[in-house]
Amino acid sequence: MYRYILFDLDGTLTDSKEGILNCLRYAFEKMGQPVPPEATLLKFIGPPLQDSYMRFCGFTPEQAVEGIRLFRERYAPIGKFENAAAPGMPELCRRLKERGYVLAVASSKPEEMCVPICEKFGFTPSMETITGSPPVGDWEKADVIRETMRRLGLTDAQKSQVLMVGDRKFDVLGARENGLDCVGVEFFGYAAPGELAEAGAVAVVSTAEELEQYILTH
Repeated sequence: MYRYILFDLDGTLTDSKEGILNCLRYAFEKMGQPVPPEATLLKFIGPPLQDSYMRFCGFTPEQAVEGIRLFRERYAPIGKFENAAAPGMPELCRRLKERGYVLAVASSKPEEMCVPICEKFGFTPSMETITGSPPVGDWEKADVIRETMRRLGLTDAQKSQVLMVGDRKFDVLGARENGLDCVGVEFFGYAAPGELAEAGAVAVVSTAEELEQYILTH
């Protein structure tokens, strides 16, 4: 039975589309680069920013670093709050905590941004810890998950009790690298069709209610 539930943030606990897209457009315009179509910008939701700039826009590592700096220039004061809690997720987290589950956030977003977002949208009281990437450089998702487990004091022997919940293949693959199961959520459709199942998610759900049912029965 699962006892420890690790949640991704963007696309899982919150719908961060508006803020992320606005900040990406800001960064491209500041750099004098053409702004990609929205279909491309949506691919930035979930993975580390540096990877996305290089993969989807052909940026050099140096350009990607500048793109991250400009993105955060707007995101830190404004963009992080152009956001909304995913339907039913604050309530689900409260119920799980009341049942004795230990919850945590494990996000590739910088931790200094994760904390105020979780506070604003009501997730903080349910979380044992909120883990994100360090201020400089984006960790891989596996690194974030590993650090979250360390903060929770989890050992290899407890891995079967830990479940990751996320909306992109990066969550599934990062969990697998750490020997954990991952449930994929399709709340907002940011993943390509079939992406989560193909990456190895143990289940794919569409609502907070479906997620709750899965957790309570496994």
